[in-house]
Amino acid sequence: MRIVIQRVSRASVEIDGIIKGNIGKGLLLLAGIGPEDSEDDARWLASKITAMRIFEDREGKMNLSVKDVEGEILLISQFTLFASTRKGNRPSFNGSAPPDKAIPLYEKFHEELAALTGKEIPSGEFGAHMNIDLCNDGPVTIIIDSRERQ
Repeated sequence: MRIVIQRVSRASVEIDGIIKGNIGKGLLLLAGIGPEDSEDDARWLASKITAMRIFEDREGKMNLSVKDVEGEILLISQFTLFASTRKGNRPSFNGSAPPDKAIPLYEKFHEELAALTGKEIPSGEFGAHMNIDLCNDGPVTIIIDSRERQ
Protein backbone atom coordinates (compact mmCIF):
# COMPACT_ATOMS: atom_id res chain seq x y z
CA MET A 1 0.00 0.00 0.00
CA ARG A 2 1.15 3.47 -0.79
CA ILE A 3 -0.10 6.41 1.27
CA VAL A 4 0.37 10.14 0.83
CA ILE A 5 0.01 11.77 4.25
CA GLN A 6 -0.81 15.47 4.36
CA ARG A 7 -0.98 17.36 7.63
CA VAL A 8 -3.96 19.70 7.30
CA SER A 9 -5.73 22.41 9.23
CA ARG A 10 -8.92 21.34 7.41
CA ALA A 11 -9.98 19.03 4.59
CA SER A 12 -13.17 17.82 2.94
CA VAL A 13 -14.34 15.48 0.19
CA GLU A 14 -17.25 16.25 -2.12
CA ILE A 15 -19.03 13.73 -4.35
CA ASP A 16 -21.77 14.82 -6.78
CA GLY A 17 -21.99 18.24 -5.12
CA ILE A 18 -22.45 16.78 -1.62
CA ILE A 19 -19.84 16.99 1.15
CA LYS A 20 -19.29 13.34 2.11
CA GLY A 21 -16.73 13.99 4.84
CA ASN A 22 -14.78 16.79 6.43
CA ILE A 23 -12.25 17.28 9.19
CA GLY A 24 -10.49 20.03 11.07
CA LYS A 25 -6.89 19.69 12.25
CA GLY A 26 -5.47 16.30 11.34
CA LEU A 27 -4.36 14.16 8.44
CA LEU A 28 -5.61 13.75 4.89
CA LEU A 29 -4.61 10.27 3.70
CA LEU A 30 -4.56 9.36 0.01
CA ALA A 31 -4.43 5.56 -0.12
CA GLY A 32 -3.34 3.45 -3.08
CA ILE A 33 -3.47 -0.34 -3.01
CA GLY A 34 -1.22 -2.59 -5.05
CA PRO A 35 -1.80 -6.19 -6.14
CA GLU A 36 0.65 -7.64 -3.60
CA ASP A 37 -0.82 -5.82 -0.59
CA SER A 38 -2.41 -7.65 2.33
CA GLU A 39 -4.26 -7.04 5.59
CA ASP A 40 -0.86 -7.01 7.30
CA ASP A 41 0.07 -3.97 5.18
CA ALA A 42 -3.16 -2.21 6.22
CA ARG A 43 -2.53 -2.93 9.92
CA TRP A 44 1.13 -1.86 9.75
CA LEU A 45 0.34 1.40 7.95
CA ALA A 46 -2.54 2.31 10.26
CA SER A 47 -0.33 1.74 13.29
CA LYS A 48 2.61 3.65 11.80
CA ILE A 49 0.53 6.61 10.63
CA THR A 50 -1.46 7.09 13.84
CA ALA A 51 1.77 7.05 15.89
CA MET A 52 3.82 9.20 13.48
CA ARG A 53 5.07 12.34 15.24
CA ILE A 54 4.40 15.05 12.67
CA PHE A 55 2.55 17.63 14.75
CA GLU A 56 4.41 20.35 16.61
CA ASP A 57 4.77 20.45 20.38
CA ARG A 58 5.00 23.67 22.43
CA GLU A 59 8.62 24.16 21.36
CA GLY A 60 7.69 23.92 17.68
CA LYS A 61 9.29 20.47 17.20
CA MET A 62 7.44 17.66 15.42
CA ASN A 63 6.97 15.50 18.49
CA LEU A 64 3.25 14.75 18.56
CA SER A 65 1.07 12.24 16.72
CA VAL A 66 -2.44 12.72 15.36
CA LYS A 67 -3.65 10.88 18.46
CA ASP A 68 -1.65 13.17 20.77
CA VAL A 69 -3.25 16.30 19.30
CA GLU A 70 -6.69 14.64 19.14
CA GLY A 71 -6.67 15.30 15.41
CA GLU A 72 -8.94 13.83 12.79
CA ILE A 73 -8.27 11.73 9.70
CA LEU A 74 -9.91 11.94 6.27
CA LEU A 75 -9.27 8.85 4.12
CA ILE A 76 -9.45 8.95 0.32
CA SER A 77 -8.86 6.03 -2.08
CA GLN A 78 -6.36 6.96 -4.80
CA PHE A 79 -5.51 4.23 -7.32
CA THR A 80 -3.43 6.74 -9.31
CA LEU A 81 -0.65 6.44 -6.69
CA PHE A 82 0.45 3.33 -8.60
CA ALA A 83 0.65 5.11 -11.96
CA SER A 84 3.47 4.16 -14.29
CA THR A 85 4.82 6.86 -16.60
CA ARG A 86 7.55 4.76 -18.22
CA LYS A 87 6.02 4.66 -21.70
CA GLY A 88 4.71 7.68 -23.54
CA ASN A 89 2.75 10.48 -21.96
CA ARG A 90 -0.36 8.64 -20.81
CA PRO A 91 0.03 7.00 -17.38
CA SER A 92 -0.77 3.33 -16.97
CA PHE A 93 -2.64 2.26 -13.86
CA ASN A 94 -2.04 -1.48 -14.25
CA GLY A 95 0.08 -1.40 -11.07
CA SER A 96 -3.02 -0.82 -8.94
CA ALA A 97 -4.90 -3.71 -7.39
CA PRO A 98 -8.23 -4.55 -9.08
CA PRO A 99 -11.33 -3.40 -7.17
CA ASP A 100 -12.21 -6.91 -5.89
CA LYS A 101 -8.88 -6.94 -4.02
CA ALA A 102 -8.49 -3.22 -3.33
CA ILE A 103 -11.90 -2.51 -1.79
CA PRO A 104 -11.62 -5.04 1.09
CA LEU A 105 -8.09 -3.80 1.90
CA TYR A 106 -9.21 -0.17 1.80
CA GLU A 107 -12.05 -1.07 4.17
CA LYS A 108 -9.65 -2.94 6.47
CA PHE A 109 -7.31 0.07 6.55
CA HIS A 110 -10.32 2.29 7.35
CA GLU A 111 -11.36 -0.02 10.22
CA GLU A 112 -7.81 -0.14 11.62
CA LEU A 113 -7.53 3.66 11.62
CA ALA A 114 -10.86 3.98 13.45
CA ALA A 115 -9.87 1.36 16.03
CA LEU A 116 -6.49 2.97 16.71
CA THR A 117 -7.82 6.52 17.00
CA GLY A 118 -11.12 5.71 18.68
CA LYS A 119 -12.77 8.11 16.25
CA GLU A 120 -14.99 7.93 13.21
CA ILE A 121 -12.89 8.26 10.06
CA PRO A 122 -14.68 10.14 7.28
CA SER A 123 -13.80 8.88 3.82
CA GLY A 124 -14.45 9.29 0.17
CA GLU A 125 -16.08 6.66 -1.99
CA PHE A 126 -13.98 4.03 -3.73
CA GLY A 127 -14.04 4.56 -7.50
CA ALA A 128 -16.05 7.80 -7.37
CA HIS A 129 -15.03 11.10 -8.90
CA MET A 130 -14.21 13.21 -5.84
CA ASN A 131 -13.32 16.84 -5.24
CA ILE A 132 -10.89 17.21 -2.36
CA ASP A 133 -10.47 20.55 -0.62
CA LEU A 134 -7.64 20.95 1.87
CA CYS A 135 -5.46 23.44 3.64
CA ASN A 136 -2.04 21.82 3.96
CA ASP A 137 -0.50 22.76 7.32
CA GLY A 138 3.21 23.41 7.12
CA PRO A 139 3.19 22.16 4.44
CA VAL A 140 3.89 18.67 5.70
CA THR A 141 3.51 15.90 3.10
CA ILE A 142 4.96 12.42 3.58
CA ILE A 143 4.81 9.38 1.30
CA ILE A 144 4.92 5.94 2.91
CA ASP A 145 4.89 2.55 1.21
CA SER A 146 4.28 -0.71 3.07
CA ARG A 147 6.67 -2.49 0.67
CA GLU A 148 9.57 -0.40 1.99
CA ARG A 149 8.66 -0.27 5.71
CA GLN A 150 11.07 2.54 6.52
